[in-house]
Amino acid sequence: MTASIRSSIACAFLFILALAALNRIIPLAVPGLYLIASYIAYIAYAIDKSAAQKNQWRTAESTLHGLALIGGWPGALLAQNRLRHKSRKMSFQLVFWTTVLLNCGALGWLLTASGGKAIRAAIGLA
Repeated sequence: MTASIRSSIACAFLFILALAALNRIIPLAVPGLYLIASYIAYIAYAIDKSAAQKNQWRTAESTLHGLALIGGWPGALLAQNRLRHKSRKMSFQLVFWTTVLLNCGALGWLLTASGGKAIRAAIGLA
């Protein structure tokens, strides 16, 4: 996958979330949480890239995948593109794209009536 496609996917996803929030389809907090998680993921990739170049302690791949899973995948995708980090390691990419699909699937479920009801019950609003 080319670098421009990676960037386009991340930006398009965040743009769609912003539009959905502006049209009150989702709470404004949702794109906000994705932006925060993406920023943290990008910083984690930058720290790991720097450590790799200096032969220092590295960030665990499970940490990078966890950040992607909780919503930081757009930032992780941008970091992979801009920093040229973890973009060629196929085993990492397989798990990464699995976390993206899981995250998007969970977001899609939360937007359904049953998912919305479950999340409201979980946070005590039901």
